[in-house]
Amino acid sequence: MEADLSDFNIDAPRWDQCTFLGRVKHFFNITDPRTVLVPERELDWAKVMVEKSRMGIVPPGTQVEQLLYAKKLYDSAFHPDTGEKMNVIGRMSFQVPGGMIITGFMLQFYRTMPAVIFWQWVNQSFNALVNYTNRNAASPTSVRQMALSYITATTTAVATAVGMNMLTKRAPPLVGRWVPFAAVAAANCVNIPMMRQQELIQGICVKDTNHNEIGHSRRAAAIGITQVVISRITMAAPGMILLPVIMERLEKLHFMKKVKVLHAPLQVTLSGCFLIFMVPVACGLFPQKCKLPVSYLEPELQDTIKAKYGELVPYVYFNKGL
Repeated sequence: MEADLSDFNIDAPRWDQCTFLGRVKHFFNITDPRTVLVPERELDWAKVMVEKSRMGIVPPGTQVEQLLYAKKLYDSAFHPDTGEKMNVIGRMSFQVPGGMIITGFMLQFYRTMPAVIFWQWVNQSFNALVNYTNRNAASPTSVRQMALSYITATTTAVATAVGMNMLTKRAPPLVGRWVPFAAVAAANCVNIPMMRQQELIQGICVKDTNHNEIGHSRRAAAIGITQVVISRITMAAPGMILLPVIMERLEKLHFMKKVKVLHAPLQVTLSGCFLIFMVPVACGLFPQKCKLPVSYLEPELQDTIKAKYGELVPYVYFNKGL
């Protein structure tokens, strides 16, 4: 017996996005690292199925499970604003495999200056691509702005790491192991706002409950970008703070001293264990579709909304990015 899909809303979240647990479940679903391995033809099939479902012309015999799987692939690989396929490395589903390698090596090779500079550069290159891929695409970013943000963030990360390495030379070894996290946190505070500076200058697109565009708000952009910065630092914090403590103790064990060649692979593996949980948890800290009272917007935008809609639009909504 075929399921009745006439009232099926493929864009309705499977889990309540007003709760933290609901958002975590949602992001566990769409940041699944296994979706990185899905063939292009299957991703294209998912997009077709989602678009057909939105138009109400689902092929006969289609099951709800198929639509849910198609939506999972669609959300993991296609941009929510443009519907365009995102590059693989920039997808949130690539955060675990990409982040575990970079984090593991940053934590392992923190002692020498060339290694610090190289891995901070690699990390910021990765972050810049992720930030650009997951931006609010309604606000275009020029090549010049991207280059400037990339250079600024990389310089900030390297300068923080190098400076703190010099300051912690006489500190306990564990303190030196925390330098990469300090550099990553500092760079995130620069990289994300710089990469999305156009939103801060021109404002982010805000919509009503029916997805109709009603203006652009700089205040909304500032809130969205701040939330993304907090999420990214939270994503990295447990692994980069706790893993040095774990490795500091493990490396004192007799058998670990004999297998130093395995220290780096171990750190990469443990970093992956942290990220598998922290990517969805950090992404779920705040709703991706933010809700903001009209009274918090810029006075001129408030006047425009009230003149056109009166009191019918008490809140506006916008995609904060990831």
